[in-house]
Amino acid sequence: MENLKLLIPVAARSVIEMLEKWSAMSKSGEVEIEVTKWFQTMTEDIITRTAFGSSYEDGKAIFRLQSQQMTLASEAFQKVFIPGYRFLPTKRNMKSWKLDKEIKKSLVNVIDQRKRENSSPKMLENGPKDLLGLMIQASMKESVNKRVELNSSPISKITVHDIAEECKSFFFAGEQTTSNLLTWTTILLAMHPQWQVKARDEVLRVCGPRDVPSKDDIAKLKTLSMILNETLRLYPPIVATIRRTKVDVKLGGCMIPRGTELLIPILAVHHDQAIWGNDVNEFNPSRFSDGVARAAKHPVAFIPFGLGVRTCIGQNLAILQAKLTLAITLQRFSFSLAPHYQHAPTVLMLLYPQYGAPIIFRRLVDREVVQDQRS
Repeated sequence: MENLKLLIPVAARSVIEMLEKWSAMSKSGEVEIEVTKWFQTMTEDIITRTAFGSSYEDGKAIFRLQSQQMTLASEAFQKVFIPGYRFLPTKRNMKSWKLDKEIKKSLVNVIDQRKRENSSPKMLENGPKDLLGLMIQASMKESVNKRVELNSSPISKITVHDIAEECKSFFFAGEQTTSNLLTWTTILLAMHPQWQVKARDEVLRVCGPRDVPSKDDIAKLKTLSMILNETLRLYPPIVATIRRTKVDVKLGGCMIPRGTELLIPILAVHHDQAIWGNDVNEFNPSRFSDGVARAAKHPVAFIPFGLGVRTCIGQNLAILQAKLTLAITLQRFSFSLAPHYQHAPTVLMLLYPQYGAPIIFRRLVDREVVQDQRS
């Protein structure tokens, strides 16, 4: 988390650049934005800097290839599943296989280059703190320790393949889920202007009308945290997850044999009236006012990022990025739903707004911001 906080200025720059483009598009002070694509582009930029840092341009090219692969995966997800079809040399499969080879080759080249740049112990210690740098540091430290212990050639448990796969997972999980969280939160704040006002009042009180939120400011935005949690409850990006039992286990009075795959329906758990109460389908961030554990009748009913040792590694980054983006947006704009917005959540691997998210943004002039801050 401390390493992530160092990235706030970098992330804030990406957010401000996006908002300045919106301001330039709003000739009369208002502009309609389909936020989904904008948030995806911005999040991709921040994730790339977080994962690759000094290797940003190489990372951007790699993630562009992976975006193409994700598009192919989404298309396949919508089709009827035919056993064995993924092994056939169809046009889509061959394109996917080619992309996979290009991505792996490019990642390995970047990793090898960074390893050469951080070859000495001093350079290793003072190297970049991005995801790629931290994983390379961990693998090289492990190699050094093994070499000292065994007095032999270096042995590392963290392979180049492992690092490459982690970078791929980090991009998929971080870019898609965070942009989705931002999209649904913006929709809900546009639907519920009273909560938008509360969130803006808090941001102006903590951060001021134009100052970029600091790491300490982000931690103080409690109302925004409640809003994000309620958004994740109603519209979790990942609607379900699968776990496999490693040993025989008793679960709720049932014996589950080792090796059994269990599907955990996150969306269903988050909408269970017996757990969350009669207002389960309503947007009510106040339910999180006493923390996540006390929001429902069960202490672990809220699982948008999973639970236990397999909790999503990108959870802190997603929340940090979402709070920063929303805080800066609330400083500069008020927003409402476009008249032609259609509310239709749909699952295409993740939970998306089927017909997009057209939002009308209105620039806040300094006089309005000051009045809001005084009130």
